[in-house]
Amino acid sequence: MKRLAVDGGAPVRAKMLPYGHQWIDDQDIAAVVDTLRSEWLTTGPRVAEFEAAFADRIGAKYAVAVSSGTAALHAAVYAAGIGPGDEVVVPPMSFVASANCVRYVDGTVTFVDVRRDTLNLDPGQAESAINNRTRAMVTVDYAGQPSDLNELNQVARKHNLVVIEDGCHALGATYCGRKVGTLAHLTTFSLHPVKHITTGEGGVVTTDDPEMASRLRSFRTHGITSDARQRETTGSWYYEMVDLGYNYRLTDFQCALGLSQLGKLSAWLKRRSEIAAIYSAALSELPEIELPAVLPDRESAWHLYVLRLNLDQLRVGRTEVFRALRAENIGVNVHYIPIPWHPYYQKRGYSKGQWPVAESAYERLISIPIWAGMNDQDVDDVILAMKKVINEYRI
Repeated sequence: MKRLAVDGGAPVRAKMLPYGHQWIDDQDIAAVVDTLRSEWLTTGPRVAEFEAAFADRIGAKYAVAVSSGTAALHAAVYAAGIGPGDEVVVPPMSFVASANCVRYVDGTVTFVDVRRDTLNLDPGQAESAINNRTRAMVTVDYAGQPSDLNELNQVARKHNLVVIEDGCHALGATYCGRKVGTLAHLTTFSLHPVKHITTGEGGVVTTDDPEMASRLRSFRTHGITSDARQRETTGSWYYEMVDLGYNYRLTDFQCALGLSQLGKLSAWLKRRSEIAAIYSAALSELPEIELPAVLPDRESAWHLYVLRLNLDQLRVGRTEVFRALRAENIGVNVHYIPIPWHPYYQKRGYSKGQWPVAESAYERLISIPIWAGMNDQDVDDVILAMKKVINEYRI
């Protein structure tokens, strides 16, 4: 095997391959340009069209578009009625927004450990953490594989809780034959460029509850019960602010992009699945790494392909493997630093060592590139670089 790039050898690739990336084509650009030339730039007809198409694709009754995945989570906890003094169960293995949304409404985050195999919220531990102040559970579909929604919904019914599914990794995934977005009281999605489809920045909340949908729409528009297009259509100037909301609106030209991208989702999901299968077949021969677990009753959307390093079989740590792969121009990443390890949460009294599964996994995690625009050579480069680095560092 050739000398590692980190040690002065030639890298596998001449240019960095990111772990995730948008795929924008001429059809997408034309859709945006067409809307930019229309009468509406924001809160116009494309928003409603995108919401209807998204809800139809998911199979949900309502889809409410907002300005980001974080805004979607914030809107969801608001729609769920979470407020000061309320406790919400959240897994520690996620991006910080999954917990921050509870803090935005002055709620209390109760971090609960994850399953060893999927790194999704552990339903048994979640139930054990419930007390008389618990009002909801946020479950994260880590890397694109759905959470244990049947068990979590059973716990929720028993304790009268709202289930908020953070499906930002899982657009297009299925659980027991049902699509993510139809399995919880509220499901949030992200439309960030590294996700399955993009609107630049953006998010969506799906629900089958008409009252929650109404609260979501008001919340994204300052707590006002109507938007500018509705008032224009009816010829009215009058509006009422009924609650404290935010400006979380998504623009018409972003929704035009979303509509165009949504039509390609099925093909892109298929490509992600193909890449994941190639990785699993090629990397299974390396005992120094643990491949992602895939449960038989669900289909992952493969937002991430996350490996766990068997550090007892390597002569270096995760940091050295990470640096070596980056030197080969493979844009690996780490998903995620446990949320309660961040200084903000440490200052709030969440001491390390309380979530052994998530914390132990974090020390071994490394995400390799996976996105629909990768070609076969990109995939081969990732595999070659992984083998090159692992072979060099094995004991």
